[in-house]
Amino acid sequence: MITPPERSPERDAAIDLLVPHVAALGWTTNALREAAGEGAPMLFPGGAPDLVEAYIDLMDRRMADHAAPHLADQRLTARVRTLIATRFDLARDHKPAIRRAAFLLAQPQHAALATRCTARTVDAIWHAAGDISADFSWYTKRAILAGVYTATLFYWMNDSATDAATLAFLDRRLAAVGRITKLRQRVTAALTRVLPGRVADA
Repeated sequence: MITPPERSPERDAAIDLLVPHVAALGWTTNALREAAGEGAPMLFPGGAPDLVEAYIDLMDRRMADHAAPHLADQRLTARVRTLIATRFDLARDHKPAIRRAAFLLAQPQHAALATRCTARTVDAIWHAAGDISADFSWYTKRAILAGVYTATLFYWMNDSATDAATLAFLDRRLAAVGRITKLRQRVTAALTRVLPGRVADA
């Protein structure tokens, strides 16, 4: 898995205390100090970006833990759907905080952080879903899911309380990926028959 940010029970507890205050006060050290005490900002020396990264990492872990009991009898794509749906369910009361986090990550100076956070989330989803690929498909799967997840996240931020429309949107995105994957497999198989050796070397 991709290297995570610093983790500790104290940081997790501080994030939990902070999140309800973010809607009004933002991802700020002042909000953290008010929520978790004078010493809490020392846990996050990187300020707001550090807070947002820690929050996203915490949600990655909770997503995997909460979804785990429901994944055993599902196929891979269904596991991915369950994990994303679980994440949104866990974060339903955090939408204002997530909107503020998305605004922060959209700023040019935080582009690298945004990429890193998305990469970790997508990797956490595939890892929890049981993906064991170690070849080039490791990268392609994560790149494709990054697009699906990001689009669905922005849809979710404006969805109703039930997430029903978001999950329908997610299903359409996953179905489209499935069609593209099957088409690519058929094309690869056909080329292998016509040009044996060359496709395997590509």
